[in-house]
Amino acid sequence: MTVPALLPALTSPVEDAYARLAEVFPGLRVRELMDGEQAPAGEGWVGAGELAAGGPALDGFLAWDDAQVLRDYGQRARPDVIAGFGLHRYAWPACLLITVPWFLHRRVPRVPVDDVAFQRVPGRMTVRVREFACLADDPAARLPGARVVPDEEALRAEVRSAVAEHIGPVLDGFGPRMRRGRRALWGMATDEIAEGLWYIAHLLGEERRAVLELEQLLPGATEPYVGTAGFRELTGPNGEQLPTRDRASCCLFYTLRPEDTCVTCPRTCDADRVGRLQPSA
Repeated sequence: MTVPALLPALTSPVEDAYARLAEVFPGLRVRELMDGEQAPAGEGWVGAGELAAGGPALDGFLAWDDAQVLRDYGQRARPDVIAGFGLHRYAWPACLLITVPWFLHRRVPRVPVDDVAFQRVPGRMTVRVREFACLADDPAARLPGARVVPDEEALRAEVRSAVAEHIGPVLDGFGPRMRRGRRALWGMATDEIAEGLWYIAHLLGEERRAVLELEQLLPGATEPYVGTAGFRELTGPNGEQLPTRDRASCCLFYTLRPEDTCVTCPRTCDADRVGRLQPSA
């Protein structure tokens, strides 16, 4: 008689997703904190709650961006531009804490700012997951902290809510330094959700599915987010389809290099996008 192999017991709703993320993108490694374990401190670690407070910890965080711009470009950027760079460099990986488990396993962790810490170099995060949403047929529904939702649309609503719960306070911390209104800040958050998962899905070989999923996640009129996922396709010189998207915000990198805009920047025309999206480029 053949005895079926026993599957390892599921103990975490996010561990497998974060492990897969590290496999395809070694520049970010996420470790889940166990019960009673303290978040790391010192050696470049900063708590997300500290960034949200907008005090000395945020000053230190942005000093890294200021020094990096001066080193790499030989000039200083405006303080609001530096704040925008720093926000992007935190929010891009922070959104992945939520979107990657959703995309891979249909699980949406809740990660309030007090439960996340970030070490920019070499690219590490810790997270404590006390609660998560999932579907009824998910084996993780039996785990402590599970909250079953009825369908995929309800799960998408959980993603939007979980990201807003985490990113909202962070935007409050960075906002006064950025000289941007609420709509512009939430436009940046919309871009971080879409572009972060889009990039990781490309590494996973699932770019097309990610575009479809993100279009349903961010269809427009989903406050506080601004606009839609913004994906569209351009046609190359040989008839090939080239995926792109239109950002809801601008990172202001053009203030350092006016001729060098992001390929998804509203300032980048379609002809330039086609040229830069060619495989030879």
